Amino acid sequence: MSSSDHHNLVLPVQEAKTPWWSYIWDYDPGRSRDEVRFIQRLDVFLITMLSLSYLIKTLDQTNIGNAFVSGMKEDLAMNGNEINLVDTAWTIGYVLGQIPSQVVLTKVRPSIWVPACELLWTGLTFKLAAAKTSNQVIAIRFFVGLAESTFYPAAHTILGSWYKPSELGKRACIFHASSAAASIFSGYLQAGVYRGLNGVNGLAGWQWLFIMDGVISLPICIAGFFILPDLPENTRAFYLTEEDRELAKRRMREVGRLPRSRLGRSAFKRIFGRWHVYLLSILYIIFINLGPSGSVSPFALWLKARGESIERINIIPTAGAAVQLVTTVGFAIISDAVRHRARIMSISTFLGGFAALLLAIWNIPDGLKLFAFLLQRTSVPYGPLSMSWANEICSSDAEERTIVIGIMNSLGYAFHTWVPLLTYPQVDAPTFHKGFIYTTCAFGAQGIITAVVAYMHREDQKRTGSGKAGADEEGALVGALEGLTDAS
Repeated sequence: MSSSDHHNLVLPVQEAKTPWWSYIWDYDPGRSRDEVRFIQRLDVFLITMLSLSYLIKTLDQTNIGNAFVSGMKEDLAMNGNEINLVDTAWTIGYVLGQIPSQVVLTKVRPSIWVPACELLWTGLTFKLAAAKTSNQVIAIRFFVGLAESTFYPAAHTILGSWYKPSELGKRACIFHASSAAASIFSGYLQAGVYRGLNGVNGLAGWQWLFIMDGVISLPICIAGFFILPDLPENTRAFYLTEEDRELAKRRMREVGRLPRSRLGRSAFKRIFGRWHVYLLSILYIIFINLGPSGSVSPFALWLKARGESIERINIIPTAGAAVQLVTTVGFAIISDAVRHRARIMSISTFLGGFAALLLAIWNIPDGLKLFAFLLQRTSVPYGPLSMSWANEICSSDAEERTIVIGIMNSLGYAFHTWVPLLTYPQVDAPTFHKGFIYTTCAFGAQGIITAVVAYMHREDQKRTGSGKAGADEEGALVGALEGLTDAS
């Protein structure tokens, strides 16, 4: 071989081996080192802060149910449907505050608005320990709901303002999984408080539960003022450099997410002129109203009817929360990997519907009934995945994303003020025959609306050409073309 042949010899280029963890977490060989570090910082601060905040919110909601089965029912003579009224009062406050809060969020920094509302609900949680009658509990819970209404839609709005579609589902579900962690923690906390503090200083165990809830919440609320990063266009987070801020804005432009503009009449005309707000709201109304209100736990009430101890009533249901935690993270990883939200959401729907069918039958072995109660929690990941989907469907319009997420959550809980009163009244415990039949049918409706939204979004993609820009099958992106056209 001549020397010129040696020079002209082209060696095959060996492709870099894809790391095993790419199937679990983000893997983008095209990312710069600066972008990798930026996302890592964002995960450490933003996801941790939102997860801790959601933990204390869920702890507050879960502890009402735990307190009810741990002595509050007897101490406050809540022998009728008072616990349903407690939930209804909370839900009314939650509904009334949601859309106004989302509008405020377009004007006020999230790092001010969200922690301020968290401080308010923490103070009210302390007040619950001093309640002497069920009417006082009902009144306090209304204002707790009003204060808590800001958090969940605001959190999803913030997440959708920082993460790309290939990153969003995992982060949204990890954030949401903190609610399962709170359910587990609440059960063990109530069991420990009841065992160690019941009767101390003249306070019952359920009263100490609310006090401990407030003590845990307070430092997390204060941290929010310093850690929440606001939005890419106005962030002043101490952990982000000026280069990080420019990178964040560029990343959102690349996926067609435009920064906020003025929220006026034209924005509302644009929002209500599309199908997004209507079908996504129906989808979320069904999801929120699949089962009973938060304070009515068929699982715990079944255990109580079996004569289980208060400690076991609080601890055994934590296994369901563990199922929720694992499936929420697992479904999120899979949905981001396959880039197809509707398919994974449909798996969650099927599993939940099967569990509801078993419980509607009811006369089954206790072991199978326990399995059904645990399996029901696999339906919960549908919620955060649907919020991620809404963020992506409304990707090209920042105002639409903010308002649609608020309307979805608000309407879902508006129906929740009365639907559980009809389907899961406390007096039907522990069988809730009517309720479980309703839930089985509701899962069928959820499967149908999921398919309709997926179809409509595919049609949007065909019309705008966004499917060619790297969107998933349902459209992880709505093309920037539509957003630019509507904004003009």
